[in-house]
Amino acid sequence: MTTTLDRATTPAATDSTARLTLAPSGVRPGRLDGAWWPRSRDLLLELPALAADLDERWGRITRITVNPAQWPVIPRRIPVTGHTVHAGWFTIEQDQHTIMVCSYAPRRLSLLVVPPQTDAVEAARLMAEAADPANTRTSSELLAAEPSTGATGPEVGSDFLPSAVTPSTGLGEADRRADLSRSRAASWPASA
Repeated sequence: MTTTLDRATTPAATDSTARLTLAPSGVRPGRLDGAWWPRSRDLLLELPALAADLDERWGRITRITVNPAQWPVIPRRIPVTGHTVHAGWFTIEQDQHTIMVCSYAPRRLSLLVVPPQTDAVEAARLMAEAADPANTRTSSELLAAEPSTGATGPEVGSDFLPSAVTPSTGLGEADRRADLSRSRAASWPASA
């Protein structure tokens, strides 16, 4: 049985609930621990709802890592209710459609990030498949197999760069975004 923590009936930018599905408790998960369907690509806006839902189940969320290919800005620190979550990024080591969430209670979750533009039916299918303990596919493999986007998956959203596409100008898109997020995050005041 898959646990679904989606309390929203329709997606809305101002909705503060996380659209999250996790593998069943007590069952060894497959390659992924579940899926998260954010409403935008703004970590400052989206992460507090995810952290609030996960804090209750797995202990206080302390750190996340993402791949900058999918997130235009990755702040170093993200304020959530009662604490700050530290964010990091990996360009090669981490699947571009995955978010890694770590908590105080040494727990680490690897979640598929369903593109925000995905329709509700397809998102539900992807979330269920990612939370299935029998799943052996990576996040990118799940999205590439998405029927409505064909074999390569680039139609999911124009902001998502498919793994096989490299921008033709100068620095790669991921490097450019990482540099931008580093410069913005460096200007933030230190947390108290």
